[in-house]
Amino acid sequence: MGSGSSVNVNYKYSLQKSENAFKAAVLIQRWYRRYMARLEMRRRCTWRIFQSIEYACEQDQIKLHNFFSYLMDHFTPSSSKERDFISRMFISGESFKEAELEKYCDYESMEVPDSYTGPRLSFPLLPDHATALLEAFKQKQQLHARYVLNLLHETRKHLKQLPNISHVSTCYSEEVTVCGDLHGQLDDLFLIFYKNGLPSPSKSYVFNGDFVDRGKQSLEILIVLFTFLLIYPKEVHLNRGNHEDHMVNLRYGFAKEVMQKYKVHGKKILKMVQNVFCWLPLATLIDQKVLIIHGGISDTTDLDMLEKIQRNKAPSTANRLEFSKWVRQTVQEQIEWCRRLVDISESEEEEPTYSSMVSLTDLDGPCWTCQEEWKQILDILWSDPMPQEGCIVNTVRGGGCYFGPDVTGKILEKYNLQFIIRSHECKQEGYEFCHNRKVLTIFSASNYYEIGSNRGAYVKLGPDLVPHFVQYQANKAAHTLTMTQRISRVEESAFRALREKLFAHTSALISAFKAYDKDNTGRITLSNWATAVESVLRLGLPWRMLRPQLVRSTDDGMLEYKSWLDDLAMEQRSQEHIQTSLLEVIYRNRSNLETIFRIIDRDHSGLISFEEFHQTWKLFSSHMNIELTDDGISDLVRSIDFNKDGNIDFNEFLEAFRLVKQSQ
Repeated sequence: MGSGSSVNVNYKYSLQKSENAFKAAVLIQRWYRRYMARLEMRRRCTWRIFQSIEYACEQDQIKLHNFFSYLMDHFTPSSSKERDFISRMFISGESFKEAELEKYCDYESMEVPDSYTGPRLSFPLLPDHATALLEAFKQKQQLHARYVLNLLHETRKHLKQLPNISHVSTCYSEEVTVCGDLHGQLDDLFLIFYKNGLPSPSKSYVFNGDFVDRGKQSLEILIVLFTFLLIYPKEVHLNRGNHEDHMVNLRYGFAKEVMQKYKVHGKKILKMVQNVFCWLPLATLIDQKVLIIHGGISDTTDLDMLEKIQRNKAPSTANRLEFSKWVRQTVQEQIEWCRRLVDISESEEEEPTYSSMVSLTDLDGPCWTCQEEWKQILDILWSDPMPQEGCIVNTVRGGGCYFGPDVTGKILEKYNLQFIIRSHECKQEGYEFCHNRKVLTIFSASNYYEIGSNRGAYVKLGPDLVPHFVQYQANKAAHTLTMTQRISRVEESAFRALREKLFAHTSALISAFKAYDKDNTGRITLSNWATAVESVLRLGLPWRMLRPQLVRSTDDGMLEYKSWLDDLAMEQRSQEHIQTSLLEVIYRNRSNLETIFRIIDRDHSGLISFEEFHQTWKLFSSHMNIELTDDGISDLVRSIDFNKDGNIDFNEFLEAFRLVKQSQ
């Protein structure tokens, strides 16, 4: 009896122990799931912040094109001097005549000094030249300007012979590798070549646009890609992206990068690159079954028309004469937006996007073809897929459209395609399927927003056209971070950018808050805070979810909005010692103003002359109700030339906008 009782007790104890262990495991599992769910929610919120700010910036760029297009379309020069200035200011790369471009970018007259230790190129190029360039760039060496211009000259000659849509066959190589956006991140390109191998007769590549901007080594990426293109013209294919555009380059860093690296010949290099971009093919077809385009499609995408367009003449955002026709019928909207650009109007009405400005059916016969061609190119460079059916204006980016699975299905059926590969959007894993796996987004720039924010990826297609993906992180530091550390680091960067955005709209936010503060108490509910913030920034963010990171919690659910805005101002002032009113204007308009400054600064010296400044302000004031006489402009330019050197730098240029705003 005693031994039986002992066994029974031990059994019960063992059963109780197992039950406790099971309960503990369930609790741990629940805790872990909640923890991972919270991390995922933080990651998604962070992602939305970065994308919303990025797309809002692109929308500003489109509005800036509208701004200059409108001015060009309605400004009447009063003298030949003004006419010459406007012509110089807005001439586009493709407007150069053949002989003029050859003479302007004459590389043969440049001597390479004996002291130069970098790589040397001779044409026709050989594989050894490519490997020498790769090694030199790894060692942070710079290619001499003569070789850069020579390479661009040969690349341009080659591209001019190519069709608008490149045709690739897997019969001639084992597989085709497709890479997405690189955005000046040379380390990603190095890693792709390390993992996948260099281009060769048996290793074909398609690079799907957006080679430049944002990153610091855009020019090196172009040099490497153009070199391989000339060595293996049948195996290397380049598509144009929306960033292969001079006006976009002025805003997002590529133009500045070139001028910093080539202070003497940078202007020639930029002009030649601008022309080369005009000749890049628009799309690639693999085995007539897989369409590769940078952005996307629309319900009017016509591959037959794209095949026939003169792509170097087709309206790009740098070709303002064609673009001005597109916005001609939107005079009043453009005036209002131009006023808001320099903060003259307090109106907060929604700005128009050029995709919705004009109906093609409203245009007369001669313009129909131009505008239809413009829309074709705009759509394939700027569009994004959406889960809903249909095709609508892409108001988030300000250009192109959102296309649904039904639009994808119709295009695939019409041209007997299997699926579409596009880029244009950063994806956390480097790639993403949508539209029932008929649209594949591939993005090759890892750590795009911040270290640890995303992987890069490329896709390989064999004769069966089944996609095989390779993912990577080019930054070694990203590998040492835990998931929590990664998300925290990216989250911190995202909220810093969002606070800057909020501070930049302080004046508009105060007006929006006061609309909810009828009794002028200086306090509003947190719910009204979220509604007001979205009405001003229009980023489409879940403000109620983001609120704990942006606003201190209160017991009564009310916010003292003036104190909150003062805290934002203190945070920004700690970074830049400038008075708050000017700092707000700079934060809100800096990208636009810097782009305008670079357009005026034709020689990219970082300085504009008094004459250029004078003519530019006449251009602005003629349509924006800024009443400045010639004497007034002269007084303004003298007052902002702080160092009295007879030129205006960017900081002095910003001061001009502040002074004019104050005078209003």
